[in-house]
Amino acid sequence: MNIFFEESGSLKAGAILEVQGEAFQVELPGGRRAKVRAKEVLFEFEGQRGTALGEWMQATQESAEQIDLDFLWECAPSEAFELRAFSEEYFGAKPTSMERAALALRLHGAPMYFRRKGRGNYQRAPEEQLKAALAGLERRKQQALVQAEYENELKAHRLPSAFQNKVLELLTAPDKNTIEYKALETASIALGKTHAQLMLACQGIPSARALHEARFLAQSFPKGIGFAAVDLPTYTCEVLTTRVKNLELPEAEVQAFSIDDITTTEIDDAFSVQILAEDRVRIGIHIAAPALGINPGSPLDMELRNRLSTVYMPGDKITMLPQTLVDTFTLEAGSLRPALSLYTIIDTTTQQIVTSETRIERVWIADNLRHNTLETEVTEEALAAGSGNYPYKAELALIWPFAQALYEKRQQARLQSGLRRETQNQRDFSFYIDEEEHISIVPRDRHSPINFIVAELAILANSTWGGLLAGHGVPGIYRAQRAFGPNRTRMQLTPAPHEGLGVAQYAWSTSPLRRYIDLLNQWQLIACARDGVAARLCAPFQPKDAELYIVAQRFTDTYADYSEHQGRMERFWCLRWLLQENLQQVRAIVIKGDLVRLEDIPLTLHIPELGIQASGTALLLHITHIDELELTASARLLKILSAAEPAVAPESEEEDGDADSTASEAAAAPVACNTDTVEEAACK
Repeated sequence: MNIFFEESGSLKAGAILEVQGEAFQVELPGGRRAKVRAKEVLFEFEGQRGTALGEWMQATQESAEQIDLDFLWECAPSEAFELRAFSEEYFGAKPTSMERAALALRLHGAPMYFRRKGRGNYQRAPEEQLKAALAGLERRKQQALVQAEYENELKAHRLPSAFQNKVLELLTAPDKNTIEYKALETASIALGKTHAQLMLACQGIPSARALHEARFLAQSFPKGIGFAAVDLPTYTCEVLTTRVKNLELPEAEVQAFSIDDITTTEIDDAFSVQILAEDRVRIGIHIAAPALGINPGSPLDMELRNRLSTVYMPGDKITMLPQTLVDTFTLEAGSLRPALSLYTIIDTTTQQIVTSETRIERVWIADNLRHNTLETEVTEEALAAGSGNYPYKAELALIWPFAQALYEKRQQARLQSGLRRETQNQRDFSFYIDEEEHISIVPRDRHSPINFIVAELAILANSTWGGLLAGHGVPGIYRAQRAFGPNRTRMQLTPAPHEGLGVAQYAWSTSPLRRYIDLLNQWQLIACARDGVAARLCAPFQPKDAELYIVAQRFTDTYADYSEHQGRMERFWCLRWLLQENLQQVRAIVIKGDLVRLEDIPLTLHIPELGIQASGTALLLHITHIDELELTASARLLKILSAAEPAVAPESEEEDGDADSTASEAAAAPVACNTDTVEEAACK
């Protein structure tokens, strides 16, 4: 005797071996034995066991597939029905065991047509629901055919037409329920490639560069890089110029000059020198004043709070301010521009500060000097000997000893904090990319006299203005740093020492065209300069203003994302440079462990076979593989060129990793250094 029963949602047949009360011990066709409760049995029938029973089940399954589901649904009653009674009605006579089993299999295997209403009981689906389910099934079949077609195209490295204008979305923020994504996923697995590698092979993306940039934009600028929410016509150059004129700012009696990289367009700072007496010189630090053209709390302000900074990457940037504001307030040569100026009178015999004054004024910008034309001429030797023929030679000769005195004062403060003196042996790298994507990577001495002067004057301005805010009781956002301990560098709303720089307080204020913290602090500083003792009541942001806390925290997180993207793109262009120059053998220096840095470009690699080598050891490497999509490169050691020279460990392992894009908007950060402000680069 055999039974037809349900087990784990499936219908099966088995030969009875033993009856155990209300249960059966049965043997299935495959030889497996199971215990079946009586309530799980649909019916009993005569027959053989073993192979014969297996053949019976196979024949039953074939019979079930011959039953027309649509006709079966028409025959079934609208109310719930029992299998035994319906089988007799359907077959028109007493059905055989095979017919009953076939009908059960057909009913059980068509959930769209029939719903289970308990074991052995079913009810046909309502007509509307059945039609909707069948339509959905047909749609899925068609989608499966389309998906298969997409997969075949992708496997052949051809881009399906439906993928046009969707590739970057599929790679950055995909909807995993679409057939395009499913086809891409299946084809990638079949070919053993990543989604990006397959899209590049299909020419779905123009280059690895486009993908890296698209991923960043999808994360940080999901609504695009434009100023869609801002009424830009209210910020045209004409409107802004008129607004500044209405302020009736006094005109400074100086002619200023800026010092920047050749690619810089957001010129924030300029300098001037006036000889007052035989031993008195007034040095002016003039900072662009976009705060005069932007109202706190305005729609533009809200947009800038979302951006928080200009995004820099080799060969490109996304400005924080609309271009019209940049054009109006950048300190362009041959123009009279509004500025927040810090004038410092110094005693040239002692190089000590006699007094300082902050003014809001208009300053004539006489020249925009560039690093590439100055650095080779303005050397320490030339400044000491008074030799050379370069612009503003007399002015730079007066600033140079003052900058050295500022530096020495900071070093003494560092020593008192338990830090070593700053090292001056690190390099920056400037990236220059032409329209044909030809890349030039040019090393620059971070501590050349030109960089040194700009850095020290910027540190002086930021620390002095931080003290001005604190002295007036006006809140600002400060950058503080402890010499040792966790969370050493932080943004906060109260003045505190920046021990890495060796200053009593430090408030970013010298880059308002490209950093929101500086713009916010500039609003507060303008209140101090304009309203004096009443500044605390007149400043846009009051003490303990919650907005300040929000800005400080969001800036930290957002700026980290921007810096990470800049680092990724610098690594990309370093890899591109290796491919461009077709270099297979390169020189490198050991940093630590198996981590090395190439000599000519700021690219780090891991060399597992390196073994134990001292930091600074020179190596010769063979480049074996470069992947622009994954931003990886593989190399093997050819030989050790020279042992490391004894040297004091650089402070960069202990100091804040900030470096100013004032030095070069397109400049690459030194290895393990986050480009941010040139003034803080001096502490490395």
